[in-house]
Amino acid sequence: MALFEISGDDLQAVPLGTFGTLGLRERADIQRAVRANINAITPGVKTMVLAEEFGDWAGANRRIDLLCVDEDKNLVVVELKRDDGAHMDLQALRYAAMISTMRFDQAIEAHRKYLADSGSDVDPEQAIREFLEVEDGPVTFAKTVRIVLASANFSSELTTAVLWLNEQGDLDIRCVQMRPHAVDSRVLLDIQQVIPLPEAAQYTVALREKTNEQERVRATTSAARDTARYDLSIGQTFIPNLAKRRLILALVTEAIKQGKSPEQITDAIPWRRRNLFASAPGVADENKFQELLPGKNLRYFFADDERFLINGKTYVLNRAWGDQSLVAAENVRQLLNNADEVSWEPTSEVPDEVTYEGYTIRRREKGAIDIECDGRQISPVIATLRELAPQLGVATEHASGRDVNTQQLGARVMQAINSL
Repeated sequence: MALFEISGDDLQAVPLGTFGTLGLRERADIQRAVRANINAITPGVKTMVLAEEFGDWAGANRRIDLLCVDEDKNLVVVELKRDDGAHMDLQALRYAAMISTMRFDQAIEAHRKYLADSGSDVDPEQAIREFLEVEDGPVTFAKTVRIVLASANFSSELTTAVLWLNEQGDLDIRCVQMRPHAVDSRVLLDIQQVIPLPEAAQYTVALREKTNEQERVRATTSAARDTARYDLSIGQTFIPNLAKRRLILALVTEAIKQGKSPEQITDAIPWRRRNLFASAPGVADENKFQELLPGKNLRYFFADDERFLINGKTYVLNRAWGDQSLVAAENVRQLLNNADEVSWEPTSEVPDEVTYEGYTIRRREKGAIDIECDGRQISPVIATLRELAPQLGVATEHASGRDVNTQQLGARVMQAINSL
């Protein structure tokens, strides 16, 4: 289709140029522009660039122009040609086969190099997780590797091959035509998806989405999510059954109570420097933050008792954490004035009440331990627990050598009695 300009009562054709005659280079100009706005050539599917000129496989002597991932967890091979797209279909198929077994950790490393080459200090894992909207746990890419071929022209041989390949079932190859027009000193780019045609794409995409959804359900069912929870002790304060993100929130809350600044906490977790905290002037709630950051998917703790008012500003902590959560927790612990009195251990099933050698031991809702003997309340509880622990083979110290507190020792003793 030609591009026309309305001129009075007439239509004037805007001359069609070529990238070559307009002095635009394939990698330095076209690829750079597409990389910055990848969604221009992936209409209807949100896409994120993972790597550029990617060739991290054995014996590779060619590289993928742009390696991407879409919102459905499909890896995407993007191949760009300046003028003629001949033979790029076979080349892209080889690349798709090469990356079809890529794991999430490999994608993180590829994106880490891409960000470093771009001069960015963004954490690559968090960037991918935020795009995919997966806060923690394993990430498994979908079985399908999508292919996007973008060029000024496609031969009939190539388009025939792509149409045939798409009919074979699991392949998703799209051809996007980019046609440059020179208007005064500007270059306008007419971008049209030609395969599949927009009119036919809806049905094709619906079928593929159904298949992808089935794949996601299977992956979710088979992949073991990290659901570990932890019992936290800060001095004699015991906070049971915390998910990792809430373990970090509790430690950060304690650090701020002790006078540590958000900047000090951020320095302790340097890989989260970009988005560990968000701040707003005055007393601000979630609605205020959303006004200040329109269009952003804000993943922070916003409850009344989770926000921090410091020096006339409201700070909120990021709630999206990945594999380094416990490293971050330990770094915050080291900031605390009473770090030796702070510890956590995995939460285990503990009964509400057990009996042993005439003792009745109860665990209250928030972890407090009560002991009775012959109807008489025992105090202090810790002394009796320390007497019972050796009989039951229960350790009274952490691996670091610090004594466990009353709640932790009580939970260990009750578990040991319950297993008898």
